[in-house]
Order: sequence, then C-alpha cells, then structure tokens
Amino acid sequence: MRLARHILRATVLVLGLGVATFGYTKLMARAGSGTPPPMAEAHEQADEILVIKSTRALHLRRAGETIRSYDISLGAAPAGHKQSEGDERTPEGRYEIDWRNPNSVAHLSLHISYPNAADQAAAKAAARDPGGNIMIHGLPNGWGALGALHLMRDWTDGCIAVTNAEMREIWSLVPNGTPITIKEAL
Repeated sequence: MRLARHILRATVLVLGLGVATFGYTKLMARAGSGTPPPMAEAHEQADEILVIKSTRALHLRRAGETIRSYDISLGAAPAGHKQSEGDERTPEGRYEIDWRNPNSVAHLSLHISYPNAADQAAAKAAARDPGGNIMIHGLPNGWGALGALHLMRDWTDGCIAVTNAEMREIWSLVPNGTPITIKEAL
C-alpha cells in the first residue's frame, strides 16, 4: 500500500513536470526572440554558407575562405535529403537565405529556400508534401540556458540549430540572398 502511494506520487510529479514543461515552452514560443542584433558592416558579412551534415558543422564563408564555424544540431533523422513533410530530415542541396524572422519560436531564425523546383517536382512525383519552413535558428525561446547541451543529439524537425549567442552572430553576418549549400560530406 505504501509503495503504491509512492509510485502514484512519483507518477503525478512526472506528469505535472511534463505538463509544466509543455506549457512553459508554448508560452515562451509566443514571447518571441527579443531585439535582433544590427547587421555587420558589408565587408564583414558572409557571401556563402556551407553546411556539412556528417561533421555537424556550419561554415560562414567570404571570398572562398571560412570566416566563422559553428557546431550544429540537425533534424532528428538527419541521414539523406529531405523528401517530405514530417520526415525530420535536413535537406541537401543549394538554396539561399530568403527571409528572416525576429519573432521566431526559436531564438531568431533565417529561412532556407527549401523546397526548390527540383524538391517540389520530386515530392509531386512521389505524391508527397515536400514540407518547408526550414530555418537556421537558435534554441527554443526560454531554453537558451541549455547552450551547447543541444548538441548532444539531433532534435529539430529538419532545421539547423545553434546556440542563441551563435545565432545572434550568424544573424548579423548573413544578409538575405546569401547562398547556402547543405551537403552530407565534403
């Protein structure tokens, strides 16, 4: 009887923590990312982004040279090219940063122009929705204190995640229109 009460209390506690965590995440998602940083001077900005999935690395490049590198988390099922909505894969190919969201549910976000025409055609041929809304972003709002702990596993729905401090730097160094190449390996 006593053991049953302890088990019941532990179960209620775990469920309560789960509900509280879910509620906190939903509330913070509405809070937004705060004020984005200003853009860096044009001569300091990247002119391309290279993402290597196998090494979990994002490289900002200018004139063919890497100017910054970041460790990243990818989609929860990162192997292969994104094929459909919900497959949790990070796409592979050549895209561009086509818009930015200062009020993202994650700390700031830069939109990657997936799906392109080839992605859409492949999805249509397979009778699938290609998905979309693939971003480079920081941690979910309210969870920034996790910092580099997010690198312990791939956890996004197909996006590329960095710490909030790194996202602020990337935001300032990457103008809209910057090409991004995402590859499995070099």
